[in-house]
Amino acid sequence: MIIVLKPSASPEQIMNFTNMLKEEYNVKVNKWEGVHSTVLGLIGDTTKIDMDYIDAQDIVENVKRVQEPYKKANRKFHPDDTKIKINDDITIGGGSLHIMAGPCSVESETQIVDIAKSVKASGATFLRGGAFKPRTSPYAFQGLKAEGLDLLKIARKETGLPIVTEIMRASHIDMFENVDIIQVGARNMQNFELLKELGKIDKPILLKRGLSATIEEWLMSAEYIMAGGNDKVILCERGIRTYETFTRNTLDISAIPVVKALSHLPVIVDPSHAAGKSWLVEQLPQAQTVLSLRFIMTRRTLFRTVRSHSHPNSLIRLQRKYLHSKAQLTKSTANNFILYIYSEALKNEHCRYRSWYYRRQLLQGYKKIYRQLCNRY
Repeated sequence: MIIVLKPSASPEQIMNFTNMLKEEYNVKVNKWEGVHSTVLGLIGDTTKIDMDYIDAQDIVENVKRVQEPYKKANRKFHPDDTKIKINDDITIGGGSLHIMAGPCSVESETQIVDIAKSVKASGATFLRGGAFKPRTSPYAFQGLKAEGLDLLKIARKETGLPIVTEIMRASHIDMFENVDIIQVGARNMQNFELLKELGKIDKPILLKRGLSATIEEWLMSAEYIMAGGNDKVILCERGIRTYETFTRNTLDISAIPVVKALSHLPVIVDPSHAAGKSWLVEQLPQAQTVLSLRFIMTRRTLFRTVRSHSHPNSLIRLQRKYLHSKAQLTKSTANNFILYIYSEALKNEHCRYRSWYYRRQLLQGYKKIYRQLCNRY
């Protein structure tokens, strides 16, 4: 259940109201303070709570139930994007862009240090490497384990790059005390005992999506960690298993905007595990940076329609129609959209022989609509 409080609510009123909820209904209350209002998220058995009674309180503006089973990971409980501070210079989330790179497994000091220097020179901000390696075959190399962790720390000392590495079991947590980000691999995404223990520590957790996990199952695993008190969870889409055999896995690009809509947690993409082919590693993240699929379809339909119109006034009406549609536009895309339609208008027969003054007036009209669009988005 989510309770939105009025902006006029005083800190004392909020505290008294929160204590009342805890005592009378035996629920946990998470408070999120926004710019314009305060939101209380109730976790526990809320079926006995009378929504009408809560809504009637003087400081309450709105009350609604949350149907999703994940609460702390839910954006409804935490409208703003979570930002996770790694060190004084690096923060993950809130629109920041970071690259994590490194070898699949740590094999020697020379290897990991040389790669770490190359990673830093390329502009990446994190060094990743496997000290503990879960393998499909019991005969394959399983990693250097504790020695591998020590080698990663040496590489961090040489380059200053924060390190990311995978944990396998709860009994290893003490060994990861000096690791910057602890990774939970796809095979351990639903190792709930491990997740519970990771929820008790104050360290960023990189949670990879399971091989065949649904988005809800993925978020519920994050909920296990957050329920223990650790809110520093980073979600990682690393590809899921489908019937496609050309790539190692299938990168679920659609999962990224979906998860960003459902949750406030940061999301990263692992293209190397998804593809299993080096030439796809660069292209898959680029594909993800495109706008939502819904807008791609809308834009294609729009541009085809633009070409079929023959008069500037028709283009303006068409443009206004799409400005009031549900298309998810950004300012940069809107700018390209405006310039595209303007250029199309100048090409058609009605505008080609018009004066410079007419063209300037047309462009000013487009700029006005562009400003309106920027204010909207």
